[in-house]
Amino acid sequence: MKRIGIFLISIAVMMASCNQKQQEGSASQENPFFAAYQTPFKTPPFDQIDPGDYMPAFEKGMQKHKDQIQEIVNNEAKPTFENTIEPMVYSGQLLNKVAYVFYGLNSANTSDTLQKIAQKVSPKLSSHRDEIALNAKLFERIQSVYNNRKQFDLDQEESYLLENIYKDFVRNGANLSDEDKQKLKEINKKLSSLTLQFGQNELKATNDYKMVIEDKENLAGLPESVIQTAAETAKEKGLEGKWVFTTHKPSMLPFLTHAENRDLREELYKAYLNRCNQGTEYDNKDILSQIVDLRVKKAHLLGYETYADYQLETRMAKEPKRVMNLLNRLWDAALPVAKEEREQMQAIIDKEGKDFDLKSWDWWYYAEKLRKQKYNLRDSELRPYFKLDYVREGAFDVANKLYGITFEEVKDIPKPHPDARAWEVKESDGSHVGLLYMDFHPRASKNGGAWCGSYRRHYQSPEGKEVHPIKTVVCNFTTPTQNKPALLSLDEVETLFHEFGHALDGLFAENTYPRTFVAQDFVELPSQIMEHWATHPKVLRNYAKHYKTGKTIPDELVDKIEKSSYFNQGFDNVEYLAAAMLDMAYHNLSEPKDLQVMQFEKDYLNKIGLIPEIEPRYHSTYFGHITGGYSAGYYSYIWSAVLDNDAFEAFENKGIYDQQTAEAFRTLLAKNGIKDPMKLYKNFRGREPKIDALLRNRGLK
Repeated sequence: MKRIGIFLISIAVMMASCNQKQQEGSASQENPFFAAYQTPFKTPPFDQIDPGDYMPAFEKGMQKHKDQIQEIVNNEAKPTFENTIEPMVYSGQLLNKVAYVFYGLNSANTSDTLQKIAQKVSPKLSSHRDEIALNAKLFERIQSVYNNRKQFDLDQEESYLLENIYKDFVRNGANLSDEDKQKLKEINKKLSSLTLQFGQNELKATNDYKMVIEDKENLAGLPESVIQTAAETAKEKGLEGKWVFTTHKPSMLPFLTHAENRDLREELYKAYLNRCNQGTEYDNKDILSQIVDLRVKKAHLLGYETYADYQLETRMAKEPKRVMNLLNRLWDAALPVAKEEREQMQAIIDKEGKDFDLKSWDWWYYAEKLRKQKYNLRDSELRPYFKLDYVREGAFDVANKLYGITFEEVKDIPKPHPDARAWEVKESDGSHVGLLYMDFHPRASKNGGAWCGSYRRHYQSPEGKEVHPIKTVVCNFTTPTQNKPALLSLDEVETLFHEFGHALDGLFAENTYPRTFVAQDFVELPSQIMEHWATHPKVLRNYAKHYKTGKTIPDELVDKIEKSSYFNQGFDNVEYLAAAMLDMAYHNLSEPKDLQVMQFEKDYLNKIGLIPEIEPRYHSTYFGHITGGYSAGYYSYIWSAVLDNDAFEAFENKGIYDQQTAEAFRTLLAKNGIKDPMKLYKNFRGREPKIDALLRNRGLK
């Protein structure tokens, strides 16, 4: 499971049609959004877009969208799928066009200017979304089509689209009274601003902190590559001759894993844990309290007991009880394993003659010692075989062997950032599939974590022309140094395969219409299943080559990786599950209250029995998933893990590159969002998913 979340489509893109139809009409050439893109593959002309272009494009996009909706409402003909649903999902093209670019760059290459624009446009977009979602006359037409759907000759995709659009309007307040609609608008407007501010605070707090080391003795234990990276970071910050570490994970985790100075490990880890919880201008406690309170009120307005009930209605889980049953079952299996790991590490401390108890900032350091002791395996001996370019080519090769697709790098093309690279993706016959950007290394202007996003989604134009997707994979991997290329950790290797899986899901899409409905607890299946190939011995021997000698990774190391797959699974599962359960605890609240979030968090984690040596993967004040698109949804990673482990077992049974199985799985990906997810899975597997493979693969059974 990943410590990152998938990059979700912005609220502006979600709000009406998720359309990328290139019919901008007559417009000025001065604003790049007001004309058809004249670039290779019709990518956004990133090099021509000025921050001053965004607000005029947002404003014009919203007005055009309103006009298009009004045209549907004013149609005096009897509502049909063709005159109501189709024009609605194809509306808002200009607005979505600018939103894809703006929100993509605001995450991957933000600035003070972009963040100010986001603050300005966020409430406008929220109001615009509500104006459409709560348009009574528009809903009357949609409801008429829905109630009379048996009279129309709808295919499976059209029926699924209609059903979900109707439910979406109901869930967004279409049946509320005028008074309650106004209340909902105010709640949505406040939530939009608060969630934006939460994310901006998290980014600024992360970028603000740096641990400066002046004495080289304090670098004892660190690999030379880590020291060199810290020196280059210091130089970039005007501190040449010193070493700088930050709370960005590619900087922090190697320090926690290798640094012998325990006090400095504590200092760095506590700085990470206390982000946005120090009473500064970036403090998020009150913001999160308001968000949780407003979500309870929103749920009640819409007729739900809790916000979790509201969110889960459209997911595979359907209800909070099913989520908690899964989380509790796994918690009961993982916590004893984590306690065993704790005792094993404490034994190492005691054997070394150290007079202290294991703390959370010690875990990575002694876990690395334990891994070396049990498997004679060190992170530092693996990295030389995980050169970034080799790993990326390994992921490409897996996709080629499974699906026949190829990747051809495109250099003369606008890019979202100079660090980004681009590849044209083609079928085996050479036909175009889509474009893939990849942007790998951290910078101050980039959000933390890793994600996969879109600059254009797949669909068919009303004229029947296929519009091809543009996907982007954004990561924060270990950076290259002057003497070494980027050498990844095993976790970063899995992250690359993970996000690449999301990209394949979007590239393989076969939806006709520009609106799809992907169940959030199904969305991680395409990504997490790719992680199984990342560390499979057959795949490792193909791409893992020493960056200096080019020699294939030795069988001895491959065997160690395979044997150590159960290693630290107690920690990995417990820290994730603690965060997932905390998310559900916030959103299972049935009454609004003035929540003291850190006390609430402390009480809940004590209640479930989290051991003090393990912190939840995210504390409340920087838990960006639950203020963004994963509210009452962080459990989705483990729900999808049941699916991906069960699905990969199908490949293992027939061969990891079995063409028949791969073709069936590609069909699942192609229909994702246009067919019920359980039906999709049963079509692939021949039955509903089972949890057995997950428990077995994680050593929890």
